[in-house]
Amino acid sequence: MVKERGRKVIAQNRKARHNWTVLDTYEAGLSLTGTEVKSLRQGRASLVDGFATVDHGEVWLRNIHIPEYTEGTWTNHEPRRSRKLLMHKGEILRLVGKIKESGLSLVPLSLYFSDGKAKVELALAKGKKAHDKRRDLAERDSQREIERAIGRARKGHR
Repeated sequence: MVKERGRKVIAQNRKARHNWTVLDTYEAGLSLTGTEVKSLRQGRASLVDGFATVDHGEVWLRNIHIPEYTEGTWTNHEPRRSRKLLMHKGEILRLVGKIKESGLSLVPLSLYFSDGKAKVELALAKGKKAHDKRRDLAERDSQREIERAIGRARKGHR
């Protein structure tokens, strides 16, 4: 049997970094059923409205959409069920402290297979206001213009 190596990304939450300021990231395992794993291996999942909560010392991933496995039977899973995340107790306790202290949220950034095991990358994040988003877009545009100008100068254009 050949063991998988490396990291195969299944889904990414592209809007997360636009809507949230990421302060810290964590990796957590996922507790899944068989049909969920098979559906993920087909590369099907959506993290768009997903978030994580800490309930009674356990971390739960909520509102993630993993579609039903096409070849599944009556044993198929519910697409938007809550899924338990596998983390060390110390990490969970640190997260609880940070979330309660300053109103931060846990947002999934990506879902991937690492050495054959399903993992999720969680961000400890703070929501951005509209003016923060506009400022970030303006900074990105100005940085792009600067890089274009430098590139033109190197090529001998004006």
